[in-house]
Amino acid sequence: MLSKKTKYAIKALVILGKNMDQPPMQISRIAEAERIPKKFLEQILLELKRRGILTSIRGKHGGYTLGRPADKISFAEVIRAIDGPLALSPCASVTAYQRCGDCVDEETCAIRKVLLAARDATASVLESRMIADAVPQSTPAAKRPRARAPVAAG
Repeated sequence: MLSKKTKYAIKALVILGKNMDQPPMQISRIAEAERIPKKFLEQILLELKRRGILTSIRGKHGGYTLGRPADKISFAEVIRAIDGPLALSPCASVTAYQRCGDCVDEETCAIRKVLLAARDATASVLESRMIADAVPQSTPAAKRPRARAPVAAG
């Protein structure tokens, strides 16, 4: 399960992605918009900044912006930055591999094979989905599909 911290990180990145063409957003605005405790959000944003996912600008008109375009920040990267590896066990992890202490033969371990498959499937989805995929797209009224008028029987 995703931690609340990771959910908040994703929510913050989505709102920043939605406001890419706006001035930097202050923590208080993000916290209020997404109903995230401000102090908790500060810690999350600092971690994302350390990872290069966000940039910050100091001063009166400062705040946070995405460190790169929203279509270049994957869900997997954010989850790994906040919660750590995607794998359910260290022996199945790509980024934090460790052999299990009680494993007799890693090559024939049936549990590891299942966990590797789960990690691969999870990573495949999360690495292919970007923050931009979660940013709501507004459609101008002129381009919205119109409801079709009922056709008269006859």
